[in-house]
Parts: sequence; structure tokens; C-alpha cells
Amino acid sequence: MSNHLLEVNNLKTSFFIPAGEVKAVDDVSFTLDKGEVLGIVGESGSGKSVTAYSIMQILSKPGEIVGGSVKFDNQELVGMSEAQLRKIRGAKISIIFQDPMTSLNPVYTVGNQIDEAIKLHTNLKGDQVHKKTIEILTQVGVNDPEKRAKQYPFEFSGGMLQRVMIAMALVCEPDILIADEPTTALDVTIQAQIMELMRELQKKLGMSIILITHDLGVVADMCDKIQVMYAGKIVERGTAKEIFYNPKHEYTKGLLKSIPSTQNKKKLIPIQGNPIDLLNIPKGCAFSPRCEQCMKICLEQYPAVKVFSETQQASCWMNVFKELKGSGTVE
Repeated sequence: MSNHLLEVNNLKTSFFIPAGEVKAVDDVSFTLDKGEVLGIVGESGSGKSVTAYSIMQILSKPGEIVGGSVKFDNQELVGMSEAQLRKIRGAKISIIFQDPMTSLNPVYTVGNQIDEAIKLHTNLKGDQVHKKTIEILTQVGVNDPEKRAKQYPFEFSGGMLQRVMIAMALVCEPDILIADEPTTALDVTIQAQIMELMRELQKKLGMSIILITHDLGVVADMCDKIQVMYAGKIVERGTAKEIFYNPKHEYTKGLLKSIPSTQNKKKLIPIQGNPIDLLNIPKGCAFSPRCEQCMKICLEQYPAVKVFSETQQASCWMNVFKELKGSGTVE
């Protein structure tokens, strides 16, 4: 029996298209404990969202889980029937999708859609449903909730729509909230408000959060631990302090260099090249074609995981090279 709330082991999710098999999630393992906040970071196409959809068991064809295990509270979710999954989705594990405008139905009022979620996942009826809707809208900071509940999605700003999505996800006070790029397309002021709201709700409800983003700056103050993904694999993991102050993978270092800073006037240094084509992954490290420190071995062999502490590990040949150089084995 595991003590972890969520345990993902050797998860493999692929998309089978005419051109071949796209390994979107390739042998990913991690755990999440009660009340913990995990950040999953990487560029578009790195496998972050597919990992979330695999946990929720909401993959659409041609995607499917081809291997591995996803356990929530010691219950195996992979292979679970749709009827059983309905009791977990929303009630135990909720998700906030990337774009609230396309996630909400434009022909129903916001209140109607929250009412529907409450009816689906709770035993509340009649006036209790509407009362709960107003209560949850108030909780996420929607002003004049009685009036707003009668409005349609197009009458809301992007930030307010994201608050509505958070409200719908929190209807049943789930054990785990998965936030998939919750600040996409929002300006920096609204981004800060949404992140502060999630921090407050996390502390108040004691829930665990998986925060998915391409922006390391978003996870800096919120996450207990961070894992960096590239080409479907976790290339580095560690605490927020370890990732920000002592990164061990060249890709992580590249992401950190591309974060805008108000502390200095240094130019942003973007990661050169484009994300890897998952149909043509190199034999060695997938990041090697874009890495400024790339060596011959990087192109030929995937690096083993090197452990730096109880919480930090990375898969990068540069760490092996530096260790050998420090011992005088190489010059």
C-alpha cells in the first residue's frame, strides 16, 4: 500500500497516426502527496497536458495509454470502467483546461453550467444547487455573483472566465486539482491574481495541485517541487529552490535564461531551434540538436538519471562530463 495520494509509474501514452507512433508521454513516473503542489514545466509538445489527460483518463483517439500505471489513493485508474471513473472525475480529481472560452458552452449561462456540475457530482437539489453556485462564485472572487450567474461566457473577461473555471473545478472540493496552463492568454496583472487565488484556495481547502505551464516564472512561488519535461520524458526534477538556483539539465538552464527579469537589464536568451519532432526522436538525448553543450555521446546514447539529492535528479551527459573533469579523468 502506498502512502502517496497519486502515484504514476512508467506511464506511456502514444498517438497512433498514419505517419507512425507519436510517443507523447514516454516512461514517466512521479508521486503527489496530500496538500502538495507539483509544477510540470516544458515547451508546447513536451507532454505536459497529455500527462494530465492520461491521469484523468480523458484521452481522445488516436491517443491511448500503452503502458504504465496511474494510482489515485491506491486505486488503479488505467483500465477502470467509465462508470467508476465518473465517481472520481470532478469529485476527487478536477481539471482546469487551458482556454476557458472554448471550455464553456456559449449558449448556456455561467450559472447554469455550474449548476449542472453541482447536480452531477453532489446530492444537492433545488434551491441548494443555486445557493452553492453563488457561494462558489463568491469564493473565487467573482463580483456580484447573483447577476454574473445569469450572464453568458462572452460577457466575461478572460480573467473572470478563468475564475469561473476554477469555481467549476472546486464544486466538490477535490483532493487533486490539475491546472493546465491556467494563465495562458492573460495579462501579467490578471495572471498574478489567478495564481494568488489558487494559492489561497489550496491553503484553505488543503488540496493537492498539479500546475502545468511553459513558464517557470509562474511556478516559482507556488510549487513544492518541479519536474521539467522534454519530448515526453522528465529530464529533471527537484524542489523549486533546487531548480531555480542549481539547475542540472541544459534544457532547464535554457528555460531559466528565457524568463524576463525586472532585476537586471540582461537580454533574454531564447533556446535556439524548434521543439523536437516526436516522430523522429534522436537516438540519444532529445534535446541534443538544440543544446549548445552537445557532445558526440549526447547524439548516440540517452543519459542515465543522476541523483544529486533526495529530491533532485537529472538526465544530462554534462553532469557526467563535469564529474569526470573534476576528478581529472578528462581534460
